[in-house]
Amino acid sequence: MWLKNPRIAACIVDRLLRGATELHHYDSHAYVVMANHIHALLTPKIEVRRLMNGLKGATARAANAILNRTGKRFWQDESFDHWVRNEEQFVRIKNYIERNPVAAGLVARPEDWPWSSAYDPKS
Repeated sequence: MWLKNPRIAACIVDRLLRGATELHHYDSHAYVVMANHIHALLTPKIEVRRLMNGLKGATARAANAILNRTGKRFWQDESFDHWVRNEEQFVRIKNYIERNPVAAGLVARPEDWPWSSAYDPKS
């Protein structure tokens, strides 16, 4: 449940965005950081295994530094990937990801969850 820590959630979002905007490893379409997991809708530009290893490594190092746990395991080994086959599926998955905090009863609207691609600080 380390992801409940706002500093850790923010660093995960930062690394997710950096992977898209600075490293150009993927296009980011949607993401959400929940208390014990994250969802991300990405179009990879590099091999998926390399993408996941890099993303998990960067986020683990940053989160462990915040927790003063340097060098310890942060993420579980597994991750689940799915291929999006058409526009309808893309929209459904994007909505599922951004509505996850609403479904969990954490906020009333996706725009209210600060660790999501749907977040709107002006709303």
